[in-house]
Amino acid sequence: MTVLERLDADDLRRVIIGFRDALRAHREGINRLNVYPVPDGDTGSNMTGTVEFVVETLDGADRELAATCKAIGQGALMGARGNSGLILCKILRGFTESVAASGSSELDAAIVSAALEVAAKGAYEAVGDPKEGTILTVVREAADGAVAAAAAGGSLVEVLDRARVEGHASLARTPELLPELAAAGVVDAGGAGLLLLIDAFLTVVDGRPLPEASVTEAEADKILVEVGAAGGTEHDHGHAGGGIADLRYEVMYILEAPDAAIPGFKDVWTGLGDSIVVVGGEGLWNCHIHTDDIGPAVEAAIEIGKPSRIRVTDLLDEVEEERWVREAGEHPEVEAPQHRVTTAVVAVATGDGIRRIFHSLGVQQVLTGGQSMNPSTSQLLEAVEAAPADEVVILPNNKNIIAVAEEVDATTTKTVRVVPTRGIPEGFAALLAYDPDAPSDENAAEMAESAANVVAGEVTRAVRASTCEVGPIAEGDYLGIARHGIRAVAPSVADAAIGLLAELLAEEHEIVTLIEGEGATAGDTRRITEWLSEQHPDVSAEIHHGGQPLYPYFLGLE
Repeated sequence: MTVLERLDADDLRRVIIGFRDALRAHREGINRLNVYPVPDGDTGSNMTGTVEFVVETLDGADRELAATCKAIGQGALMGARGNSGLILCKILRGFTESVAASGSSELDAAIVSAALEVAAKGAYEAVGDPKEGTILTVVREAADGAVAAAAAGGSLVEVLDRARVEGHASLARTPELLPELAAAGVVDAGGAGLLLLIDAFLTVVDGRPLPEASVTEAEADKILVEVGAAGGTEHDHGHAGGGIADLRYEVMYILEAPDAAIPGFKDVWTGLGDSIVVVGGEGLWNCHIHTDDIGPAVEAAIEIGKPSRIRVTDLLDEVEEERWVREAGEHPEVEAPQHRVTTAVVAVATGDGIRRIFHSLGVQQVLTGGQSMNPSTSQLLEAVEAAPADEVVILPNNKNIIAVAEEVDATTTKTVRVVPTRGIPEGFAALLAYDPDAPSDENAAEMAESAANVVAGEVTRAVRASTCEVGPIAEGDYLGIARHGIRAVAPSVADAAIGLLAELLAEEHEIVTLIEGEGATAGDTRRITEWLSEQHPDVSAEIHHGGQPLYPYFLGLE
């Protein structure tokens, strides 16, 4: 293949489509680069959903470069999901706006390097409190490499190569900049996803294959560097149609073993399962398999070396999580006819019970979403446009949705205000101050003040081993989480909820609201309320069935 020195509009489209394909392939691996041991690792999903919307927008756009750039920017804005999707949106918009401003009909080395620099600056400006060791650092240092290569007279492929090298080096250093990453043994997920964009450029410019999907969590720099590079190895059992119906568990670990022993090790694994990936070299390997035989899969490593960071995931549990996400999207609740009001409310939530409560508190539009399922700007806009008012307040009810919600006002003729609720209890409290006949600015101020009076918490289950301020966490432990971090770790859901309440309850609190989700039982709720009666007899408990997945209990203290 001829190495390209310039890219036209069709080439840029191919880059974006390749980026989408790479994100699809690496989505789950990126999701697992999660510093918090809770089921909300959704960076890969959010970035993938964002770029999928960009590709859809490109389908209807004119094929000139300026129109292509505009479609990419518009698609990124409307498709942005979660914080990672929004930062990616800023990067894509900054890049394409710079390209369009150049006035050229093609992209050369100078235009690409300058556009990467503009994209990096835009990403930093878009974040209120930018942190190093994140996707921001990776895009900036990749752009710096591209600019340096262009200044030295480098070709387009040399500029992109330098961006890739500096970007991967930056990604490898992210744990040195963020202690949370070092403690979790991972690199920044957003940065890992972003580098696939550079790979997509090199595929179009130089014909290089996109890096194959890997489940590595990059616990070691060597493994990180080799993933997707020529030094890595991958073995596939060949069960293209093999699925979770046949193999129940995903087993992953880091293996210290001689390189010469790995071929025999892979042969043993071939008889135990499929989706086999063994990546590494020089004595350090990252290993992944789908199997029904957990014991033999681990014993195979013990026979040749030392396995560590062993993780076993029940794939049926993951399928169940995907089920509620899919069904919620495919079968949205039909909203009843509504009377026009001065200010309407759009709330984001999942769980039939929670939706009913929101409607009973006056919410006109409930949009399905939450942890691991962040709605896009486009979906929020659709709900806003459907609301029976010219002024709308959005309750995101999740910290990862707030930034995207704040983009909606600029995309509609309606007046949109966001009350930055980070959870369902704050959303309920905000609605106690909602007045449908008052203007949106007044509502937003009153609702934000009401939400701020609630101390919120939640109980979920650890998806992997980790540590926190209160001690070690084993996979399967229940976690009591407040807005300032994990406050309780316990083997049972009731003990975690009680531990969290013991940390949060103060003299001024009069009411505890418990919202039961999937995994909560009548016995658990009774244990919690009995403890509350014994330890805090002046505090009353209100119990609601929410039906939310992943979180057996949401707690609100007033």
